[in-house]
Amino acid sequence: MTRRPPLLRDTRGATIVEFALVAPILCLFLAGAFDVAHTLYMRSVLQGIVQKTGRDSTLESSTTATRQAEIDAAITAQVRELYNGITPSFSRRYFTTYAQAAAKVPEVWVDTNGNGRCDAQEVYVDSNGNGTWDADGGSAGVGGAKDRVVYTVTLSYPRMLPIHKFIGGSATTTVSATTVLQNQPYADQTTTSSTATGRCA
Repeated sequence: MTRRPPLLRDTRGATIVEFALVAPILCLFLAGAFDVAHTLYMRSVLQGIVQKTGRDSTLESSTTATRQAEIDAAITAQVRELYNGITPSFSRRYFTTYAQAAAKVPEVWVDTNGNGRCDAQEVYVDSNGNGTWDADGGSAGVGGAKDRVVYTVTLSYPRMLPIHKFIGGSATTTVSATTVLQNQPYADQTTTSSTATGRCA
């Protein structure tokens, strides 16, 4: 007759217990990795879509509202092939030179309250002449001939996996892609240098 070992020395089933302890952490790690990989994939594909379709906005006709809507619709259609039902948001800011577009220097203002924002009726120099203080020195829209347009597309969509329920954070993922394009020289570039002043709200 074979004696069974005491319970404390019995190692049968230890692997199952160890796996039960490790499995939740492993699954959480894998879910996080898949979520990050999907976000990187969406950002990469979006950047390609924006660069390819955005080149159309360098044409003269792209300064019309109809053409802008067509370009936005083309990007929306391509994005929805990746994630059905998603609605991108679009932003266009134009600058006189590439250097201004890259630097994004705020228009000069007198920061009387020292909070780093133009507010509380502080005086600013409206150097681009658009009647409002601009934190990046640019103006909204596509501008005109030879202007440089910073075109940004932003996507917000529900996370592929509910990882946020376990580690916190937002239930949505936001990615964006930006390209800088130059309008065709179909006319002389409009000069926007101005010394006019205004007051921030």
